[in-house]
Amino acid sequence: MDSKNYLHIVAILCGSLLCSSCLKDEAPNNECDITRAWVPAGSNTSSIFFDVADSVQNVPSTEENIVFNVKRNADLTALAPQFAISDGATIVPQSGTVRNFSTDTVTYTVTSQDGQWHRTYKVSFKPTTVMIGDTLKYDFENYGLTKLAPDDGDDQAYFYFWHDEQPDGTWGTNWATGNSGFRMSMYNAKPDEYPSTVLDKGYSGHGVKLTTLSTGELGEMVHKPIAAGNLFLGNFNLQSALMNPLQATEFGIPFPLQPVKFTGYYTYEPGKQVTNQNGDVLSNTTDSATIYAVLYRNKDAKGNTVVLHGDDVKTNSNIVAIADMGYVKPVSTWTPFSIEFNYTGDIDLDVLESRGYNLTLVFSSSKEGASFTGAIGSTLCIDNVRVICKKEK
Repeated sequence: MDSKNYLHIVAILCGSLLCSSCLKDEAPNNECDITRAWVPAGSNTSSIFFDVADSVQNVPSTEENIVFNVKRNADLTALAPQFAISDGATIVPQSGTVRNFSTDTVTYTVTSQDGQWHRTYKVSFKPTTVMIGDTLKYDFENYGLTKLAPDDGDDQAYFYFWHDEQPDGTWGTNWATGNSGFRMSMYNAKPDEYPSTVLDKGYSGHGVKLTTLSTGELGEMVHKPIAAGNLFLGNFNLQSALMNPLQATEFGIPFPLQPVKFTGYYTYEPGKQVTNQNGDVLSNTTDSATIYAVLYRNKDAKGNTVVLHGDDVKTNSNIVAIADMGYVKPVSTWTPFSIEFNYTGDIDLDVLESRGYNLTLVFSSSKEGASFTGAIGSTLCIDNVRVICKKEK
């Protein structure tokens, strides 16, 4: 073997030995990152997160705050997030350690494999409110006939009532009218001769027809000469109607959603002559209908039940939002209306969830009908009412 080949072989062997030494003595990893954080799927994630994807966070190399968005009422007292970290690094507390995240963030420290570097990460779970749309529909197709009592006279004693569709899809009896009060003064009236009756040809299918009517001689004697056709969510207290009419209308039903808009279709024709409680004609006065909605807290500061009546349905201090059409323009063809709720403050979502708010929708053929002022013959027809709401996801 000549000297040139010998030297070449020696060089190759030396190079191999050097490479072998480099692989054997490679420096420990100096990276100390969290690259991914997640809450295991078995940790009741459906009650904590809005979506499964929210339970996983990919962590950029420049980020040291890891925030999970969770449901507003999520239980954060015992969560065990897990972490993917740099090769050879260690993390304290260990990945999968159960910690209480309900009061504050938890700090995690990641140390590199070589022990020379470390990073601290702050991990938190942020309660978040996510609202989605929900619309309640009132088409007035579900109605029936009822009496004051089973033994109340013959077939002429019947008058109409309406079912309402509740948020869970079941049917309730939360629509109320003053028909039972009219029955006390006009006991011979037939079902279609009451102030609140079924309209056979509504905007779509059936509708509701509200008409201001005379209460006859008995009504005149007690200075209650008219009865406005009305329909509202709530209850009509007949006993109060005899002594204090403004207390007879008990407005509102518990409502778990946040209404934002109130829509529907209507026609309106005012009567020719407006009279007051004493039967006096009010010249140069035109009757007006009323269409509005009110949302209010159904408990006061001391926890007492609050119910709105005819004398405070728009003024009570517990009111948080009103949607009022104001002037109801007379129209002979079906006309849409759309009214935004005007809020005086923020909704307490915990109170809303526990049904601590009441909602009422109110329709009347005579705006001042509660004080027995209006025009006989004023007629308001309504149909396809919608309440557009927000609810928590």
